Amino acid sequence: MAKSRVLIVGGTGYLGRRMVKACLDQGHTTYVLHRQEIGVDIDKIQMLLSFKEQGAHLVEGSFNDHRSLVEAVKLVDVVICTISGVHIRSHQILLQLKLVEAIKEAGNVKRFLPSEFGMDPARMAHAMEPGRATFDEKMVVRKAIEDAKIPHTYVSANCFAGYFLGGLCQFGKIIPSKESVILSGDGNVKGIYVDEYDIATYTIKTMDDPRTLNKTIYIRPPANILSQREVVEIWEKLIGKVLDKSSLSEEDFLALMKGLSHGHQAGLTHYYHVSYEGCLTNFEVEDGVDASKLYPEVNYTKVSEYLKRYL
Repeated sequence: MAKSRVLIVGGTGYLGRRMVKACLDQGHTTYVLHRQEIGVDIDKIQMLLSFKEQGAHLVEGSFNDHRSLVEAVKLVDVVICTISGVHIRSHQILLQLKLVEAIKEAGNVKRFLPSEFGMDPARMAHAMEPGRATFDEKMVVRKAIEDAKIPHTYVSANCFAGYFLGGLCQFGKIIPSKESVILSGDGNVKGIYVDEYDIATYTIKTMDDPRTLNKTIYIRPPANILSQREVVEIWEKLIGKVLDKSSLSEEDFLALMKGLSHGHQAGLTHYYHVSYEGCLTNFEVEDGVDASKLYPEVNYTKVSEYLKRYL
């Protein structure tokens, strides 16, 4: 199968940089959109130059310049957007409406993968405020894509390992303690944890696959569907020590929101739906849209392997 030409929007971001690497690793001609007004952000400049050294093409464009977006889109077959939807970083989901307009005008794109990569927003109509805004905005973007009849794939990647596993599934913690852990309720609600590079690897595989056209694909590595308590037990085996455990009830967890910033409140509500409600695992996924079953050849990173890096 011929390799696609791919434009990655948000390529210097947390997931975007991994998407660029995965795209290059799988042999696709890779373009990375960058803004002229990047200013003196030397880290981003150095990252872009490293992409170039690895074989990527840098293309200038901006959400503030419709014509530049159209011209960038005309260079490729596939567009992948990874701009942030995380409130505590930057929240720019609706900027994608400008990208949708550019793709529609260019008329050449065979597949668009918008910035999703977390919970499936179509299953989160019940979500609490203020975190619900993320899901509502993603659904606005989906409607624009579908109204424009743009071929697409939506990727639901569940929990980024760096945000969840590093802190043993505790909100606001990213380094595992060797002393203690606070369990969400009884700690038995299951989540799904995926290494960020594995998210990128699966995503790149979906973009040319006719089986994933106009579908939502779920990344569910079977060995990584675990409860918080199971994640803690894996860590305990690695360090050879049992952690002191306490529990935080739903009521006490929700009470933590009082007085926090809007961004942190949004993050807490997302965490609540994952860790107390079990929103990632309380439904069945058909084999045809389970990335782990579509691509069994992917040697994904297991939770124990991920946690070893913290030793």
